[in-house]
Amino acid sequence: MAHVRLFRHYIHLPYVILGLIDFAVLVVALSIAVFFRYFGDIPLFLDNFAFILPSAVVFAALNLLVMIAIGVHQSRLEEGMSGMMLRTIMALIVSVPLCGFTYLLSTEWLWYIGSSSVLTTGSVFGFFLLGIVRSLFFATVGKETFKRKVLVLGAGFRARQIDEDLRTPFNRKGFILTGFVPLPDEPIEITSDHLLELTGTLQQHIVKNPVNEIVVAVDDRRKGLPMEDLLECKMEGVKIIDGVNFYERESRKVALEMVTRGWLVFSDGFTVSSVFGFGKRSLDIVAATMLLLAGLPLMILTAIAIKIEDGLKAPVLYSQERVGLNGRIFRVHKFRSMITDAEKNGAVWASQNDARVTKVGEFIRKVRIDELPQIFNVLNGTMAFVGPRPERPVFVEQLSERIPFYSERHRVKPGLTGWAQLCFAYADNEEDTREKLRYDLYYIKNQSLLLDLLIIIQTVEVVLFKKGSR
Repeated sequence: MAHVRLFRHYIHLPYVILGLIDFAVLVVALSIAVFFRYFGDIPLFLDNFAFILPSAVVFAALNLLVMIAIGVHQSRLEEGMSGMMLRTIMALIVSVPLCGFTYLLSTEWLWYIGSSSVLTTGSVFGFFLLGIVRSLFFATVGKETFKRKVLVLGAGFRARQIDEDLRTPFNRKGFILTGFVPLPDEPIEITSDHLLELTGTLQQHIVKNPVNEIVVAVDDRRKGLPMEDLLECKMEGVKIIDGVNFYERESRKVALEMVTRGWLVFSDGFTVSSVFGFGKRSLDIVAATMLLLAGLPLMILTAIAIKIEDGLKAPVLYSQERVGLNGRIFRVHKFRSMITDAEKNGAVWASQNDARVTKVGEFIRKVRIDELPQIFNVLNGTMAFVGPRPERPVFVEQLSERIPFYSERHRVKPGLTGWAQLCFAYADNEEDTREKLRYDLYYIKNQSLLLDLLIIIQTVEVVLFKKGSR
């Protein structure tokens, strides 16, 4: 199994295993630092290990949290081992003051992370041990160990969508496509080199060529499915999964062109309990308050910079109408990043290298400082901390007519950050908006407090590495 599902969100299994290994390694790293700093005698150290363990666990947990926030484990795919270790160094450095702060909160239990020398030594040990263990892990496991062998039943439009959209290494990290089996009378849109010509039944084929999963991606099920054959395959231990659900699991987005209203009605998800609503609102208030306290100096400096560039009479903030929960109109507040008459000829999409953006505006948009005044929208309840980005009424009207299910994104409060912002770059045209909607629907379908927490943590990576900013 290459994925685990926690609170309706899919997490790639190797990341879970590697995270647990990293946690154990970091516990060992701080323990070694404590041993050399205070003990030096193994029996004495082992007798007192119960007193050391709380500090080691907190040290490991905080480091792992920061690693998740800056995308250490995911960076292995795009940046290789060197990029992964560079981000690890950054995480270990950031975690040192965090551990020190935690010690101040619990001096009776966390004696050993109160020592700066132990923290520094533990971080150094941690870096080298993580490098060794990760290298052994990747060398032992190999690239294909956690991947499932998948066969697709169907060779039409839906099958082609799966093949094309999940073809990139970034998406196809959890499975290996063994081929596509066309059905009689089905139009074939898959290239011949990917087609499988069966000499017998599907069940006979998988006995000779074992697979872990069969994906049913048939365009028109009314023409019939080989149900007896699929049942035989299932009895052989092969998992049968619908193409839409497979697409969602592997890409972390909803296949917009493949779903129907019936699928939306009968699929799991799209449910919100009163407990979740209370928890989400509490998380919004806590996160927004912390961000306000941390960002207040930046907000003051930004206001001063805008005044210096554009003059004392120039406005610092600007407000716009946006569409919120259930289609209600509200006003969103942002630091002004464009010239004062930027939309004198009407509303237009923001674009890359937009000439209307000021010098200060270009900087604050890159590091997302322009979004900070929306903290007050979160506090007054018109926005959530996590959710789809709010859009302007004029664009919503246009997009709702052209893009199926676009209005469904208004079933939840818009957010300061969101799943689409983490997974896709800035949308400045209709096609980009269509792609972001796929991620927004995934969030709406699978929303949970865990997913919200993951998004908030990983937003740190977006800010630090300027992913998705325009």
